[in-house]
Amino acid sequence: MDPLRKLRYFVVVAEERHFGRAAERLGIAQPPLSQRIRELERDLGARLFDRGRRGVELTEAGQILLAESRDLLARWDRARTLVGKAHRGEMDALRVGVPPEVPGRFLAALLTGFRQRYPEVRLDLLELSTAEQVRLLGDGELDAGLLQHPVDVVGLELGPVIETPLGVVLPRDSPLAARPELALADLAGEGLVLFPRAAAPGLYDTTLRTCWEHGFRPARVVHARNPEFVLGQVLSGQGVAFEQGTVARKETRAVWRPLRDTPLIRRMSAAWPAAVPHPAVRRLAELITEVLGADGVSETTALESGQRPWNAVFGRP
Repeated sequence: MDPLRKLRYFVVVAEERHFGRAAERLGIAQPPLSQRIRELERDLGARLFDRGRRGVELTEAGQILLAESRDLLARWDRARTLVGKAHRGEMDALRVGVPPEVPGRFLAALLTGFRQRYPEVRLDLLELSTAEQVRLLGDGELDAGLLQHPVDVVGLELGPVIETPLGVVLPRDSPLAARPELALADLAGEGLVLFPRAAAPGLYDTTLRTCWEHGFRPARVVHARNPEFVLGQVLSGQGVAFEQGTVARKETRAVWRPLRDTPLIRRMSAAWPAAVPHPAVRRLAELITEVLGADGVSETTALESGQRPWNAVFGRP
């Protein structure tokens, strides 16, 4: 029997902890399922399950195999999908997630630049939060994404980190608007308009912690994802917002002021599956870095070998 099929059988038994339920889930009889598992144990020279009257439990060897099997099967499924698309002539699309707050001019530059350089590949951009992108990348439903750090990722490769200092958006009639720059402590008593935590939990927690550490404990937190909704909340007096200045340029009643000592920095990078990546994904990552870094204020930082996104943010080795 195909070794991968044996692994799939093993994973189902490990998840169900019961041969009868596993056989029912797989749509096969229990005796041949038990036989396949015994064959797998003979192939590996290790007992994978401790069998009891009420079910089965993984041995230490079985626990190791379960983790490795899931990774191996995911790689195989993705490879089979990509090979099938290539065979059918469907490799002309690259599915990429981008956060809702990414400026429109960046999206236009990315689409235009990619089309000019790689006309044979269609770039499909999907508006998705960082959390949604991580899930879809893991499920093989996205070819690449633009993630906001800090984010804990497994099984993904990351491009260079693009760092952009953030300032404050506030109403033009606010007394604070008269100052050329602000400290976070100057915002004491103000509310804060911030994206929902579910969209990017790591960035959400880091933002609030930085505010508290610098003397700004928001009077309230109002959640908003869409830039227009953010602007509406700011103009209605619900709170200030942090961004790079694009939102305030759309409305004369709003102003943007830099933060002293740049305590808040947005960090983003392209990410893609480490296993069997789309052939065009590295070229896309290069273009993303180029376009994001062309605003005159952002800087690009390459992750050191072995460094992960949360290290880049918190400075831990």
